[in-house]
Amino acid sequence: MKFKPVVHGLKPYEPGKPIEEVKADFGLEEVIKLASNENPYGSSLKVTKLLNQTGTQQLYPDGHASALRKELARRLQVKEEQLLFGAGSDEVILLVCRALLSENTNTVMATPTFSQYKHNAVIEGAEIIEVPLRDGLHDLKAMADHINENTQIVWVCNPNNPSGTYNNADDFVRFMERVPSDVLVVSDEAYMEYVEASDYPDTLSMLKTYDNLLILRTFSKMYGLAGLRIGYGVGAESFISKVEPLRPPFNTTKLAQEAALTALDDQTFINDCYEKNLTEKNKLEVFFHENGCICYPSETNFILVDVGTSGDDVFNALIRQGVIVRSGEALGFPHCIRISVGTESENAELMRAFTRWSKDQVKV
Repeated sequence: MKFKPVVHGLKPYEPGKPIEEVKADFGLEEVIKLASNENPYGSSLKVTKLLNQTGTQQLYPDGHASALRKELARRLQVKEEQLLFGAGSDEVILLVCRALLSENTNTVMATPTFSQYKHNAVIEGAEIIEVPLRDGLHDLKAMADHINENTQIVWVCNPNNPSGTYNNADDFVRFMERVPSDVLVVSDEAYMEYVEASDYPDTLSMLKTYDNLLILRTFSKMYGLAGLRIGYGVGAESFISKVEPLRPPFNTTKLAQEAALTALDDQTFINDCYEKNLTEKNKLEVFFHENGCICYPSETNFILVDVGTSGDDVFNALIRQGVIVRSGEALGFPHCIRISVGTESENAELMRAFTRWSKDQVKV
């Protein structure tokens, strides 16, 4: 088979280690997974009830996601035609890259940031222009400076994964004012439901001013539907109408659509998860500061912790104790670990495991 040359250098996305695999590798009975930024409280009980009552699935889903589209448009106060649904926001990223990128074009992004921007751009043959983070933040001024006549897309992961940091409204507005109107700005807001900062950008209101803004959101994080794969983009109707034909006809399932619609209806659950995440995140930040580590300020359900040594070493030490985190070495932060905020009991076990590792280091 004669593959595109670029295919030979691609590597598949590597998710966090599966629990069952860790149990088998280390002979453990109990394992805590704090590696993939999932909601440790699951999904709404209303969603659980729905999943238990699902009937036959022999019919194709509504490819237009009509019911979900209508409700989401109402909640976001946008037109139904401004929404683009995908199998997770990952698929929306893929569709946008397919629509806009090719050889002789380029795309601007931060580094380190979410890997799928670069991955999909590489597949389309585009040049990748990476601008280093500054203190964990997108350097929006430098990113705007790197835009040229071949730039098609600028990616802003806000809050950023893996650093957890965010760019405020003033910085984002100044940035948008500098970006040419024919260059798409993608504001990836996968973690926006966790944000506590009062000056976080209100990008939805900015859609009235900027036709070149696309907002990405997902049901995988706060809503706890990561396994059902559903996310969406919100943008100018003129832009969405051009990308919509690229979407596979039945890319989101009937079950995912119904679960998302049900999840939206239980904001009490969302508020409860928000408060629990905030409480537990603060506990972890205090713990790591007391242990001489540096935590990047996080507006998400994870924290990036500079442990002052190899992230791989700490990852391996913790996983042997049944706690799965992510090493920062693969994420562009070699002296860090990224920890998803778990439940109270999960976080307590993480802290015990880290303390045991820390004491072993002192003995050495």
